[in-house]
Amino acid sequence: MKRSPLALFAGLYLIFLYAPIILLPLFAFNDGTIIAFPLRGFTLGWFADLANTPALHEATLNSLIIACSVAVLATCLGLFAARAVTRYKFPLKGGILGFIMLPLVLPEVIVAISLLVVLMQLGINASIFTIILGHTLLCMPFAIAILQGSFAGLDVSLEEAAVDLGETRAGAFRLVILPIVTPGIIASLLICFIISLDEFIIAFFLSGNEPTLPVYLWGQLRFPARLPVVMALGTILVTLSIVLLIVADIFRRRGLRRTGQSETGGFL
Repeated sequence: MKRSPLALFAGLYLIFLYAPIILLPLFAFNDGTIIAFPLRGFTLGWFADLANTPALHEATLNSLIIACSVAVLATCLGLFAARAVTRYKFPLKGGILGFIMLPLVLPEVIVAISLLVVLMQLGINASIFTIILGHTLLCMPFAIAILQGSFAGLDVSLEEAAVDLGETRAGAFRLVILPIVTPGIIASLLICFIISLDEFIIAFFLSGNEPTLPVYLWGQLRFPARLPVVMALGTILVTLSIVLLIVADIFRRRGLRRTGQSETGGFL
């Protein structure tokens, strides 16, 4: 069977995109401080060094606090927005939704600088709190995109039937709607957690004296002897991200099946 030019291009693109990720664990297990071939031997020492770096532990804790907070905030706000967009009609709905989704297309460096300027004018110092605000702004469009798919296929008669049986609107939403869209909520939580955990540019501008894990890794690149440790940590982060993405996609697909929608092929 003859391969099409598009399939060849897709294959070359995937190789170019993921080849560095494939090389990451190779050098993480390499017994040498120089990132180059040939490899010197197998070692787990670089992973062991991760347990003896207090600054790394502090940065990891900061990232986990931020990622968990952002996942909850972005998903809650995305839940309200997706519900409003799919359930109600109001003036300028398309324009408002487009404005909320704008961070998806704006360069992150522009968003980061704008947030920094605004926060400085308000007298708010850079800290974990400011990173949470920036990451929530960045993650909300992803949460809305995922949850909008979960709400779009809901049968309105389910909620109306619950109201006709004496339940309040809030009670019908809590007892009928939320259980149906729970897989989408879980998928949104996981995706927002991954995006916040891996995000660098906004965290770099808004971190102050409390660096996140990506900012800490960037700082370590100035020391060539620390590169294998960075490779080891990067291997752990890539593995964690892949696992969470797979779990999130499983829940997303389950949510689509619950509402009777067909698979669209991706989160967005």
